[in-house]
Order: sequence, then structure tokens, then C-alpha cells
Amino acid sequence: MKNIQEILASNPILKIDLGCGQNKKEGFIGIDSLPLEGVDFIANIEEGLSFLPDNSVDELYSSHVLEHIENFEFLMKEIHRVLKPNGTKYIIVPHFSNPYYYSDYTHRRFFGLYSMDYFSNGANKMGRKVPVFYNDFKFEIKFRKLRFTSAFYFRNKLKALITRIVNISPFFQELYEEFFTGFLGCAEVHFIVKPIK
Repeated sequence: MKNIQEILASNPILKIDLGCGQNKKEGFIGIDSLPLEGVDFIANIEEGLSFLPDNSVDELYSSHVLEHIENFEFLMKEIHRVLKPNGTKYIIVPHFSNPYYYSDYTHRRFFGLYSMDYFSNGANKMGRKVPVFYNDFKFEIKFRKLRFTSAFYFRNKLKALITRIVNISPFFQELYEEFFTGFLGCAEVHFIVKPIK
């Protein structure tokens, strides 16, 4: 494993895959709580990101990690702190209607179309507004997408078509979440957010 100071010193553009597991994103520094192959730095992110300086990270990526976090607001505040003013956070999390979500006993929370809006400045293109006064740090939501997938080939092809249709506009995304989640489970929600500093 590398020393975090060596990593910071050798990377003027810092890209971090938070909770990378064995599938670290190419070109990124892998941080995980387990000493798996591909992990560059071991850290318990439940305790925050104190090993990273303020405004030091250009891109922060996490895929199927945030649903495991107990103190989610604290970690989001830490992410906001370490991102550069023009930094970007890429988020992939399971949607609350994903039937496999409930099978994993390590999952602590679920996510929906509006989950990141609670950390936003309230300026979104969605019809429904959510309270934004719970915290003192804010993100701008640049992108959101509902993704439908299946482990079975033909179902996956159909769900790829559903993904395209549902994401035509915020109206269709909201329509799906309001009326169709009980009928057709969505696998993931994707977000791209930027800190407002």
C-alpha cells in the first residue's frame, strides 16, 4: 500500500475511486477499507476523509459505496470539503426499488431520484422541491439518471430501452418514481454533482 502523502505529491490532478474494492476505475487512486488488489490506500471512510487536504481532489468517483455508509451526511460534508471548487463527484447507488438492494445486509440506506437534492441549493429542474436547510454545505446537481438493468440477456436489452425512455426528461423520471416503482424495479441512480463553495 502507498502512503497518502506520496500519492498526493505524485498526482497534480487527483482522481479518487472511493470504496473501489477490486474494480478500481482506470486512472484513479483507489481507497477502500479492505486491503484488496488494486487498493492504493486503506481507510475507513465512515471516519471521514481527514487524510485528504481541503480543496485537493479533482474527481471523486464512487459506485455502490454510499449505501453502506452509516453517517451519510458527515461523509457528504467531507466530500464537499476535499473537492476543489470546480471538482466533480460521480455517484452510482442502488435505487430504492432495486429488488437486490434488500438482499445485502450491509446496506444502510436507499436512494431515489431526489436524494442528492437535499444537499443542493434548491435549483433543480425537477417538479418536486425538497427541503435544503438541513446542512450548511451545498452541491449543484449537474446530471441524474435512472438505470434499469438485468442479469438476464433479453431482459437487459428491454431494460436498456426502458432506461432511454424514462430518462427522456425529468417529467418521465418523476412519473416513473411516482407510479411505476412497484411494477418495474430500477437498478441504479446516477448523479454528477459539483460543490458550491
